Amino acid sequence: MKLYEPRRRALWEVTRTLVDTAMGRQPADLVIRGGTLVNVHTSEILDDVDVAIRAGRVALVGRGEHTIGEETEVVDATGYHLLPGLIEGHVHIESSMITLTQFARAVIPRGTTAVFIDNHELANVLGVDGIRLMMEESQGLPLKTYLAMPSCVPALPGMEDAGAAIGPADIEKAMDWDQVAGLGEMMNIPGVLSGDEMVHAILRATLKAGKVITGHYSVPETERGLQGFIASGISSCHESTRKEDALAKLRLGMHVMLREGSAWHDLKETIRAITETGVDSRHAMMITDDTHPDTLVNVGHMNHVVRRAIEEGLDPVQAVQMSTMNVAEYFHLGHDLGSISPGKCADIIFVADLAEMQVERVLVDGILVAERGRMLVDMPHFDYPPSACESVRLPRPLVAEDFQVRAPVGAEAVTVRVIEVVEGQVVTKHLQMERPVERGSVHASAAEDLAKIASIERHRATGQTSLGFVKGFGFQAGAVASTIAHDSHNLLIVGTNDSDMAFAGNTLAEGGGGMVAVRDEAVLALVPLPVAGLMSQEPVEVMNEQVKGLAKAWKDLGCDLESPFMTMSILALPVIPELRITNRGLVDTVEFTAVELMS
Repeated sequence: MKLYEPRRRALWEVTRTLVDTAMGRQPADLVIRGGTLVNVHTSEILDDVDVAIRAGRVALVGRGEHTIGEETEVVDATGYHLLPGLIEGHVHIESSMITLTQFARAVIPRGTTAVFIDNHELANVLGVDGIRLMMEESQGLPLKTYLAMPSCVPALPGMEDAGAAIGPADIEKAMDWDQVAGLGEMMNIPGVLSGDEMVHAILRATLKAGKVITGHYSVPETERGLQGFIASGISSCHESTRKEDALAKLRLGMHVMLREGSAWHDLKETIRAITETGVDSRHAMMITDDTHPDTLVNVGHMNHVVRRAIEEGLDPVQAVQMSTMNVAEYFHLGHDLGSISPGKCADIIFVADLAEMQVERVLVDGILVAERGRMLVDMPHFDYPPSACESVRLPRPLVAEDFQVRAPVGAEAVTVRVIEVVEGQVVTKHLQMERPVERGSVHASAAEDLAKIASIERHRATGQTSLGFVKGFGFQAGAVASTIAHDSHNLLIVGTNDSDMAFAGNTLAEGGGGMVAVRDEAVLALVPLPVAGLMSQEPVEVMNEQVKGLAKAWKDLGCDLESPFMTMSILALPVIPELRITNRGLVDTVEFTAVELMS
């Protein structure tokens, strides 16, 4: 397999070449003949169309006989729809547990040719240096990679401790980087609406640079708060979970990203904002947000999202528009991406049946890079430095006593706050339950599906720990731990007993991070994630097998949830309703206030 050699040229470099090819004065490098064009500009499907390509860009769409020379490669596309390469408008690469190189290898054969990444997971661990590492890795990959510069590191200052902090000065500098297309999801809703100076300095730096601000408006209120959020300059949001959310945002001029990832299946509900109303969909996009290895291997990527939208009644051409042109134009890159038209990058996919969205061939900049689900080119190798792989720091090994929940002296019962997980949803419920006190402590109860949860600071070896309770996982024994704990990615442990919780945490600390399931102080399954405690440099197929082993271990412990790892990982995210836990304690994420475990 040959190493991929980029043929990417800026439009300003090849204007005369493209004109000469279109006019027949220079031959095309490649001519695709007789395809069925999905024209996203006019919402048409046009039969028997040729596409002439020169210098990695489209020179002509229509009749291309006059562009064929002696050295021109000719490809017969009879029987295939020709679509623009699919574009992911908001994704956290780290949630796939693989590096960008391996992510590209996984998604390009499924038709994804460009991504807009918000790597605030890596940024919360390694800061700006981590962001630069991933952008350096992107060089030379066939996957076009653009950055939405992380805006909330940490997500909610004062409520959690991350491994780094990014402020207005960092944002201002990053806006001059070539690959930066905008600001990553602004999650600090209280900061935006209260006029917090640092938050608004970040917004100003982005707007001054002429870049877009992506948002995260996760609360159900769609009147005054949403108006203020949009008025700040935030122009998109991917956190709609209801038809009403998406429609309200569209009506206020916001660009809405409809999510269908591994754990959050929001599309079935949110797509109704378009299919049931007939409103204009040009401000609508589709995204995955977070995609796990099993989804990438067994289901697909953006081709799966397009397929799901069509299954829910969306017109196929609209579905393609929402995953191509709409995304490119939102990020001000319509001159390069989003359609098969003269001047655009020749990112083209071949699909026999639009409803099935099985991608047969993928061209990037006019180069055939994948066919029938397999890469045809190799990726350049990239190694993360040791400093990026030594990120789990605890002051000492954990012991069982670290996880005891002490009750007030003399208490026979207490009322505790409990995080209840909801399968397939990003939100949690905020419960209050009365619990007995035994030998001065409050304990987990497998019989009542009540486990303990701990968040432990792991970046600066402070070991600061908070404890709580969680309901809904179904654990009957053992413990699980993860260094994937959005967004500060401290060490998160859920378990039925204190000794297994300590053992699980120590296992990950010794190995540099990842996910583990244990029982009776023995490892049932381990997924090593040495890069920042978030990613592996192994191929997605290897990671899929490891994650399958972990999923089996979770089931053996009693958990039957779909995508339980993602459900667990966001229990530490203090910007999504209703109750979360960070290393500093419990957070009421409706009121955005710290709350006590017991009352």
